[in-house]
Amino acid sequence: MQGRLTIAEDMPLRLHRQVRLRWDKARGLWLLLAPEKILVPDETCVAVLQELDGGPLSGAIDRLAEKYAAPRDVIAGDVIEVLQDLANRGYLLSEEAIPNG
Repeated sequence: MQGRLTIAEDMPLRLHRQVRLRWDKARGLWLLLAPEKILVPDETCVAVLQELDGGPLSGAIDRLAEKYAAPRDVIAGDVIEVLQDLANRGYLLSEEAIPNG
């Protein structure tokens, strides 16, 4: 996995290629699955991850602010906090840092 990312709104982000967000029907909850790791994300984390589309993070922030009718600056702070935690754990990649091929 790559080195530490500092999350910013202009970053195109996605989950690391070995990480999957999956709905566990039997348990009725979302799981973030990585090799030899399972994380049970909270509702905020799931909402944020579902908005990641490989484009700049600012687009996901805009969509979440509209969806929850919340001030954009509040949503941006929450989103960056959630994603920075995941990046620190190695769950995220920036599309800018991914080599071609």
